[in-house]
Amino acid sequence: MDAIEFWQLLANVVTVFGLPLAIYTFMLEQHKERENEDEEVYQLLADSYTDFLKLVLEHSDLKLRTQSATPNLSEEQRERMQVMFEILISLFERAYLTAYSQHMTVSQRRRWHSWDDFMREWCRRDDFHAALPSLLQGEDMDFAEYIRRIDREERQPAIEKGV
Repeated sequence: MDAIEFWQLLANVVTVFGLPLAIYTFMLEQHKERENEDEEVYQLLADSYTDFLKLVLEHSDLKLRTQSATPNLSEEQRERMQVMFEILISLFERAYLTAYSQHMTVSQRRRWHSWDDFMREWCRRDDFHAALPSLLQGEDMDFAEYIRRIDREERQPAIEKGV
């Protein structure tokens, strides 16, 4: 075998094995990069929700961690509560727009379920439910329909849910 034949054989080996391996490695790296980006977005959103919960603690007089509406609020308290709900709906919309998709991977679906749970929890709160129509004015239409569906599901009596 002379040098030219050797180099042709080597080129064929690289073409047959090296090129597919390089393509596979590139695709794997792209997938890892997308996963890291998704995780980073999730972490930023989770941090924002944690900041919101700190805000809830700062305004403990509003009793926002209960399911029932807080009775006998002053005008100033009602205004603060409305602002808190506006912050929350903005956070939910941001989560929906950046993290929700009809076709999610297993890890994306796992991360999304935590947001779905948060939305359900707040929709069970009487005064959030009552404020929802005004909160959704001007919001993304797909997001608004999604959270309205959650709200309807959470407002069904427990018997209808099979509990």
